[in-house]
Amino acid sequence: MLTPLISERFIKEEKYRKGHIQIIRPLPNIKIMGVHIPDLKALSQKLVKENKGMEIIKLFNNNRSICIYEEKIIWGMIINRLKVTTDERLEMFKTFIPIIDNWAVCDTFCSDAKWLRKAKTETKELVWNFLMPYFYSDREFEVRFAIIFSLAHYLDEEHLDKIFSIIEHLEYDKIKSDYNSGLPYYVNMAVAWFMATALYKFPERTRKFANSGKCPEHIIKLYIRKSRESVRTKNMSAL
Repeated sequence: MLTPLISERFIKEEKYRKGHIQIIRPLPNIKIMGVHIPDLKALSQKLVKENKGMEIIKLFNNNRSICIYEEKIIWGMIINRLKVTTDERLEMFKTFIPIIDNWAVCDTFCSDAKWLRKAKTETKELVWNFLMPYFYSDREFEVRFAIIFSLAHYLDEEHLDKIFSIIEHLEYDKIKSDYNSGLPYYVNMAVAWFMATALYKFPERTRKFANSGKCPEHIIKLYIRKSRESVRTKNMSAL
């Protein structure tokens, strides 16, 4: 199903192919075919519409150790598109989250959870409570998942200070990077991105937190950089 969707440029242009792979930055043992996100989204919608979603999830789950990048994207998209109860969906989350191994799989999955946008308050709180253990995981992409999911769905009046408190108490030096790079780069960047987005929505509260001395210096530096890079906040004072 994926082979006909491979980008022609990915096949024919070495520079484009290398750039595509460099942006995704997969772990050494993960294969990338070169299928674009819109095509993966269309395929996932087709599979769910044809009632093949659960079948595909089972297939991926049984072969999780050899799943390629695009298959993980499809897996996450199907989870977010199935018409199931919240409890059933969160059970699928538990199976999927451990296979997240780069920022693109993580962020696509989080932003794609559009089913949560119109959910009732009790459902949103159920999912919020579900996120809690992942904030305190020692695995880089489980922590990033919790932060990016919060950025996508819980950056609001009610949850902002709760998330700032979580960020304040993260034990960055105990989070293990899947890339063996020492520092959990993708957690650091997720926190900086969250804060830069919060600056746009809640400038005074974000500046107060950034100036409180409760966040590590390297995170504040990344946050300032991200705020300057964003079109929405490049002319705003970060501190």
